[in-house]
Amino acid sequence: MAREPILSAEDTAPPTVAPVIDPEQREEDVALRPKRMEDMVGQREVYERLKIAVDAALIRGEPLGHVLLDGPPGLGKTTFATCIPRALNVPLQIASGATLMAPKDLLPYLTNAEEGSILFIDEIHRLPKSVEEFMYPAMEDFRVDITLGEGVSARTVNMSLRPFTIIGATTRSGLLSAPLRDRFQVREHLEFYSDEELTEIVRRNAAKLRIEIDDAAAEKIASCSRGTPRVANNRLRWVRDYATSRADGKITLDVAKTALKMLGIDQMGLDVQDRKYLETILRVFHGGPVGVEAVAHTLNTATDTLTDEVEPFLLRAELVVRSPRGRKLTTAGYHHLGVTPPADFRSSYAEPLDAEQDRLFE
Repeated sequence: MAREPILSAEDTAPPTVAPVIDPEQREEDVALRPKRMEDMVGQREVYERLKIAVDAALIRGEPLGHVLLDGPPGLGKTTFATCIPRALNVPLQIASGATLMAPKDLLPYLTNAEEGSILFIDEIHRLPKSVEEFMYPAMEDFRVDITLGEGVSARTVNMSLRPFTIIGATTRSGLLSAPLRDRFQVREHLEFYSDEELTEIVRRNAAKLRIEIDDAAAEKIASCSRGTPRVANNRLRWVRDYATSRADGKITLDVAKTALKMLGIDQMGLDVQDRKYLETILRVFHGGPVGVEAVAHTLNTATDTLTDEVEPFLLRAELVVRSPRGRKLTTAGYHHLGVTPPADFRSSYAEPLDAEQDRLFE
């Protein structure tokens, strides 16, 4: 059994200002977010399941079960987390896992939670183990156990909480401990969007930004957005700025192509850094296989930058693979760079490690 975290009386004192954040007033990027789940484009299966859970909670008059949303960045986890409280008509608190370094940091959120309210914890996988353990009784029994003092004079205080809901969002669900992960009654994984869905998002957000856009231009921006609404919104803003500055405020197909070309975005949505990664593997390492550390040193870039920002989309687009011996260009990767694969090119992912092993399969 995990040891209860030790808190002092000073740690349990209520904060001067309650950490309640009103998501209504935001800057332009958040203003593009849908305000209701019904208005969201894409993720329809996730929406249907969450809608059932929300409707059931309203009918029973009970708090919604704890919800865990996982998936790559920019797919709508925060949008769902801010739309659900509106559907339930309950208050919302927002916290980040990176800032909750100790149980005392989480305690104000728990004690300020109203009946049926929602606490949204973004990047929940970054919670320290001590905070995770502190959350277990809060999530299951709506109570926290606080140890005051130390040694023989220590005493434990059981503090009851109002029933509430935790919505956690993470891009790396595998980093969550199993006990914490299992305490979420609803778990949903968000998938990438189709070009048709992104085109509709671009059209709607262009109207919100008060910019006229052609259907062909919307399709062009969507096709260069990596299946991610956040990327589509960023590309739309850039094209809007270009159209406002250079094209009389209207986004046509030619305007969109010119603006994206100036930004270094090609027809697949690859940017300058993506192409440098592919070109380095081709030019310096002859198409691979090569270790990511060698590529990072050649590009004078941090390894984490390549593995977290560059490689995920290139792997999903099947332009590069991770073989047992390192990264390697695929046939599609060669063709995207305008190069014919070498005559002895092997597209197989699991290539033999040496000639002797190769003969085992002859």
